[in-house]
Amino acid sequence: MSPASLFLILSGVLCNAAAQLFLKAGGNAIGVVSLTPGSMLSTIWRVGTQPYYWGGFVCYAVSIVVWIMAISRVPVSVAYPMLSIGYIVNAFAAWYLFGEAMTWTKSAGIFVIILGVWLVAKAA
Repeated sequence: MSPASLFLILSGVLCNAAAQLFLKAGGNAIGVVSLTPGSMLSTIWRVGTQPYYWGGFVCYAVSIVVWIMAISRVPVSVAYPMLSIGYIVNAFAAWYLFGEAMTWTKSAGIFVIILGVWLVAKAA
């Protein structure tokens, strides 16, 4: 895999991870989101006017463009497993930014993901 391809894959993964973090921050800012008939319009308004959600939407849009560029250069059987790097990024970011727990079982899972991504990348 070329350095440019790896850069595109990692950029797409990081944009996708950032989108998740923005969406979580938006949820933290407005509270529980539900779309019941009585609350649908007010919920849509709260989501639509929350800047964190817009940050998430933009990051998703950028990640789609970058991902299209990446998979035009790398087999999808190699590129797609790299998306799991986002799980690692988000686990640590959620711990740091939102105070979410980092347990030994999460750490073990992260190790397994790292091993799996390494094996897939090595096979490429």
